[in-house]
Amino acid sequence: MKPLPTLRQLRYLVAVVDRCHFSRAAEACLVSQSTLSAGIQELEDLLGAPLLERTKRSVMPTPLGREIAERARALLKGAEDLVDIARSAEDPMSGPLHLGVIPTIGPFMIPRVMPGLRAAFPQLKLYLREDQTARLLDRLDTGELDAALLALPYPSGDVESVDIFEDRFSVVCPPGHRFERLAAAHPADVAVEDLLLLEDGHCLREHALAACALEDSRRNTTFQGTSLHTLVQMVANGLGITLLPQMALDAGILRGLDLVVRPLVGERPYRRIGLVWRRTSGRKETFRRLAAALKEEMERQADALVMAGVTAG
Repeated sequence: MKPLPTLRQLRYLVAVVDRCHFSRAAEACLVSQSTLSAGIQELEDLLGAPLLERTKRSVMPTPLGREIAERARALLKGAEDLVDIARSAEDPMSGPLHLGVIPTIGPFMIPRVMPGLRAAFPQLKLYLREDQTARLLDRLDTGELDAALLALPYPSGDVESVDIFEDRFSVVCPPGHRFERLAAAHPADVAVEDLLLLEDGHCLREHALAACALEDSRRNTTFQGTSLHTLVQMVANGLGITLLPQMALDAGILRGLDLVVRPLVGERPYRRIGLVWRRTSGRKETFRRLAAALKEEMERQADALVMAGVTAG
């Protein structure tokens, strides 16, 4: 039988190709540099071709090394999925789960749902990674993340998703603004205002524009926020108006500020919050149960806020 590379050897190669540095690759693989070097040398001997170009100061993959590393990623993901399938069959809601979350969801949703999740799934160990949508999807694709909480719609590639809830937009403006006299704001009303948005790269920017049926080129580009908290401070200083999702309002983002909130009406004045995962993942039952628990928890808290008369609008 033809000898085959081991998963360990392939993991070492991918680590070096990703970092172009033996020491950092060894650290990522939790082995010594000599162990990692020996493993890659074994792989090169087995394949009969050099996979890395080594000098005293640097290391870089050969064209063949880069191609094999790309194919190795798929094999490593497949092996991880086998482990996930076995673990999920025993107890879907146990063990580690690496969950990505975007910055316009994480600070407002995660603190609210974590106590309920811990109580419901005490054996599930959630490891959170906050980043922008595109980078989270890259990490999901490479297997660094198991699933991600995203705002949809978004071009997500070969993933499955479950909607958790609709996060409605409201207009936030300074006191004395003409919107203060309105019961609700319409997209046509927002179109003539200086609408303050997050900087490029945040999907909330596109969702806000879509909710108002606005072209990006017509918006205020002088001031662009890096976070929803920054946008709120800009509005408080009279620089314009902004759109905020309901979860941020419910979390008290306007607490201590004298600002006016009016619901946005229109064809689709909301973004969808959903859980996404790789279509090939072996933990689909885990993700479905997690999504159901998140949906139930958010609905319970929304009902509690309505009863208390806290919701904005």
